[in-house]
Amino acid sequence: MAHNDPEQEDIRLMTDMAQRFVQQEVLPHLQAWEDAGELPRELYGRAAELGWLAMGYPEELGGMPASWAMRSALATALSRYGGSGGLLASLFSHNIGLPPIARHGSAALQSEVIPSVLRGEKISALAITEPGGGTDVSALRTTARRDGDEYVVDGEKVFITSGTRADWLTVAVRTDPKDKGPMGISMLVVPGDAPGLSRSRLDKMGWHCSDTAHLRFDGVRVPARYLVGEEGMGFKMILTNFNGERLSMSAMALGFSECCYDEALAWARQRKTFGTALVDHQVIRHKLMDMRMRIESTRAWLDAVVARADSGDKAAKGAEWVAQVCLLKNHATQTMQFCADQAVQILGGMGFMRGTASERIYREVKVMMIGGGTEEIMKELASRQLGI
Repeated sequence: MAHNDPEQEDIRLMTDMAQRFVQQEVLPHLQAWEDAGELPRELYGRAAELGWLAMGYPEELGGMPASWAMRSALATALSRYGGSGGLLASLFSHNIGLPPIARHGSAALQSEVIPSVLRGEKISALAITEPGGGTDVSALRTTARRDGDEYVVDGEKVFITSGTRADWLTVAVRTDPKDKGPMGISMLVVPGDAPGLSRSRLDKMGWHCSDTAHLRFDGVRVPARYLVGEEGMGFKMILTNFNGERLSMSAMALGFSECCYDEALAWARQRKTFGTALVDHQVIRHKLMDMRMRIESTRAWLDAVVARADSGDKAAKGAEWVAQVCLLKNHATQTMQFCADQAVQILGGMGFMRGTASERIYREVKVMMIGGGTEEIMKELASRQLGI
């Protein structure tokens, strides 16, 4: 494995940097951001300066090459030390908003949208889910009707991360009204200041510092050059986009699990009960080991799936790999659920108080098990990929 050593060193340095960044620039303000319901825009600029927003995008658009191992390590570190899903959801919403444009958009569209987002000047969001739809993407009803050299967009989107502030929205629309299935769907970029676009803020159980919106498109006119790729290709773009999102969510879930373990262990060592430290009770040590066991299995599986993604071998990322990603996401989020539950239990009354990471993560477990594809859909998709 000697050829990987330089990257391992880079990952170690980046993990240290992430820890310092969180301690100095996030934790002192996190509760204020949670109360405000959004992150300050300056934070995107700071993340851009550190090179984090650019990871995995083409250099000619202001990006920088980065392996999945590197991206996964960053997501894990920021989750472990920050303990805030909302922080990552908003700060990196471009990682679901931009990939369809980076993969399929025209050169002109790419250079108009991508560089300013990677510099942290603009915010990018992805808008797929609709009030009546949820996971059933192929049933979406938002329409984009061609009118000369423009599209006219009508419809609604809901649960859109970064939706209240996004400068660029990558929107799934139905361009063929006759085709009610997946082939009638296209991807269209809508500027945040387009007339006829209205947004309302949604209040959530967790991810409080991430702004989430209900969007309404009322006769929104968009230049036809904002079509991503070709008409009718949207559904395929959405499906390929999900693999990267699920891999990132698995890395985040691992980090949140570690955050819960760290907090529970520190508390158990300092808290005295019945004249002895909490950690001196066998039942507490066993809880910690149950957490550790799940964390280590998640880490090993994530590393294996990521290594295959980075191998460059097309066969390594076939149907069986997609099944692995789906099942890994379930395993990682179940690990997070278990660790959050155990940590709150170990912290006792303190675990029920706002201000502990475990309390926040406990509230954020469910969105991780639902977002990016629900647990049930993940099992179904995995079984199909495996031909079962």
